[in-house]
Amino acid sequence: MELLTPWDGSRVGLDQDEMRRHNRGAFLRLVHLSGGISRAELARRMDLNRSTIKTLTAELTAAGLVREVPQTDNRHQGRPSLIVRPETQRFHVLAFDVAVDRLVAARIGLGGVILDREVAPRRRSGVDLDYVVATLAELGGRLTEAAPPTSTCVGLGASYCGMIRPGDGVVRFGPDLGWVDQAFGAELARRLGLEQRVLVGNEAHLGALAEHLRGAGLGEQNLVYLHGDVGVGGGIIVGGTLLDGDAGYGCELGHMIVNPHGGRPCGCGSSGCLEAEAGERALLDAAHRPAEVFGRDAVRAVADAAAAGEADAREALDYVGDWLGIGVANLINLFNPAVVVFGGMLRDVYAGVLPRVRSRVARNVLPVAKEKVRLSMSALGDDTTLIGAGELGFSRLLRDPLKETPWVSPTAW
Repeated sequence: MELLTPWDGSRVGLDQDEMRRHNRGAFLRLVHLSGGISRAELARRMDLNRSTIKTLTAELTAAGLVREVPQTDNRHQGRPSLIVRPETQRFHVLAFDVAVDRLVAARIGLGGVILDREVAPRRRSGVDLDYVVATLAELGGRLTEAAPPTSTCVGLGASYCGMIRPGDGVVRFGPDLGWVDQAFGAELARRLGLEQRVLVGNEAHLGALAEHLRGAGLGEQNLVYLHGDVGVGGGIIVGGTLLDGDAGYGCELGHMIVNPHGGRPCGCGSSGCLEAEAGERALLDAAHRPAEVFGRDAVRAVADAAAAGEADAREALDYVGDWLGIGVANLINLFNPAVVVFGGMLRDVYAGVLPRVRSRVARNVLPVAKEKVRLSMSALGDDTTLIGAGELGFSRLLRDPLKETPWVSPTAW
């Protein structure tokens, strides 16, 4: 998956038209990710002269993608400086997030602002492609009908809790509900009827992307993201780039083996996986909750009970925290991240498991690798994977802004 990082200034091998297109994309990316940025900062970040930045500003303003406004907190005397802001209300994407227990659709404006959302429950009832697609299409239709006529949809992005084939949005494997080779992206696009492709990504990969661009990993080039739903998913940013593997199925951190001898069975068919030892069911079993008790509310109830002093709940968090700490220690030794981010269900248990995770990091991570690494909850909360889906939806516009706003002709340089 292509990360939406600003251009690094290299122009090698680009002809003039490609350079202009690349500059427009890099300019709009910076405005989109910052929410507002001065021309001077754009020139510095892009390593371009003031004249070129002025031209880019004019082009993208003419396309209706950005606008210049006075800086409201200007502390210097004299003429106020101008800030380039994204046109949040004029361009949006539809973003969809498919978790085990809920379905979310949102209209996200340029700049990453969630403008509107719809939520529906999802039952744990096995392969449910028809229900998921029909429900998301209904939610997306409501958002489209409610959108102002002056707002244009420029992309569709979706997050799914499974292994996604790059290019066509097929869910190759989703062990929690038994999805195998389900044509999710194509079916959702057909039901939405918007004549646009739905770009689909793994939820934890998109979560890592979102936290890198907008959340707890902002400014960091090396990040590990762990996402808890029923199991544990993962995404890794190395040198500012998402690590996705040869076929796009990399970073299945939840299926890293941490307990090979007598480990708990995992939905993937193996045993002793990180998600089997530190996922939802492991926590609830360790807390002696019955099998019919499950879901996010049940996990939060255990965390609350532990904080209130219940022994079984406290022991359950210690148990899960120790296995989670083993996994985190392995990941720090392997990838030397600046930050390890905990999202989804792991946010709910973060305070309770943190002492055991820190203990494992202290005991099992190489001294130089643990000098600066920090542990953090997701800064984007339960919207992390939804925001990641939104960034996926914006990727086409940010790659070639004027191609996606064809009613505007590029001005001459």
